Amino acid sequence: MPRKANELTALAVRNLNRPGLHFVGGVAGLALQVLPTGGRSWILRAMIGGRRRDMGLGGYPDVPLGEAREAARRARELVRNGVDPIDQAQAARSSLKADAAKATTFRQAAEAYIAGQTMSWKNAKHRSQWASTLKTYAYPVIGDLAVSDIEAAHVHKILDPIWGSKTETANRVRNRIELVIDWAIARGHRTASNPARWKGHLDKIFPKRRKVAPTQHHRALPIDEMYSFMSRLHDVDGTGARALEIAILTAARSGEVRGMTWYEIDLSQRVWTIPKERMKAGREHRVPLSPPAVELLERLPKIGGTGLVFPGARGPLSDMTLAAVLRRMGIDAVPHGFRSTFRDWAAERTNHPTEVAEMALAHTIKNQSEAAYRRGDLMEKRRRLAEDWATFCYSPPDATGKVVELRRP
Repeated sequence: MPRKANELTALAVRNLNRPGLHFVGGVAGLALQVLPTGGRSWILRAMIGGRRRDMGLGGYPDVPLGEAREAARRARELVRNGVDPIDQAQAARSSLKADAAKATTFRQAAEAYIAGQTMSWKNAKHRSQWASTLKTYAYPVIGDLAVSDIEAAHVHKILDPIWGSKTETANRVRNRIELVIDWAIARGHRTASNPARWKGHLDKIFPKRRKVAPTQHHRALPIDEMYSFMSRLHDVDGTGARALEIAILTAARSGEVRGMTWYEIDLSQRVWTIPKERMKAGREHRVPLSPPAVELLERLPKIGGTGLVFPGARGPLSDMTLAAVLRRMGIDAVPHGFRSTFRDWAAERTNHPTEVAEMALAHTIKNQSEAAYRRGDLMEKRRRLAEDWATFCYSPPDATGKVVELRRP
């Protein structure tokens, strides 16, 4: 039991400035703690559960003497009733923090999720699209709502107007809401299940996306039109036309070609090495260069001040430049569609193995076991495939109109 001290007045307490613990009387164990820095706070020293404990009652003078004594009396009453006031106070603080966490709004959760994912997203455009779709469709309904209070009805209100008319957009919005709420659950901002999940929940309410809006494949040029098209493309002037030609010869994505730099190309070894930062799958990809591709690159000028192979007016070419070349030529296809033409040609007109063609397209191996054991990149086999593709693109059909079959000794 703490010794009883003389009961100090408010004035006497105000004059306490020597560092240490000064018992002020009125309630056993109540003291004013003066720190060397000059800070002062109230301490209640009591025996709780057989051991001495010091309980903080607030700072002085924010908590005046009268309030400190009243708080100390309440704490001692709890001790007499078998309650630890320190544990009780800690539990109250924890509950307050939990309530504050649950009060996080969907907008705050989304912004935190986007900020945390920035490193894994390859470009600013993806981040912008994420923020834009949520701002347009989700925030007006649930943006200022506590993420813990979001229910299925809120998600329905967001998706109902756009599921039939903008199915692809609606699916992306739903997926992004689901990811944000999953993040909130993992962070402790929500305990209920995710109302935006698809499987076993929203799939029972909304029709499947492919039934509402069938998949639209990239418009591609038929295989047998490649020779006439490549002959015309070869005569078109401009950086965009040359970039499109390289994209076709390498079966690469247009973004990979538009960002191509001279540092990535080894003309002596006839290899273009795309760093992982610029690849969709996040892995370095080596591309064999056929003789026509090497010849095309050797003819290109190297413009000072930039390492880009196909520089635009302000940095890399825009994503519409290659499409504009096709539009001016009157071709009903898109740049990405030539990857489909290449894949169809490899499957229908050659004996090259499927895995070689898939690796040429830098497609991810779906089978995880196979992916774990495959370490090589089939470079020499892909080189033969690239050479056959270039030969096909620049070789006219025979007199009967049939495409000449490529054979190797």
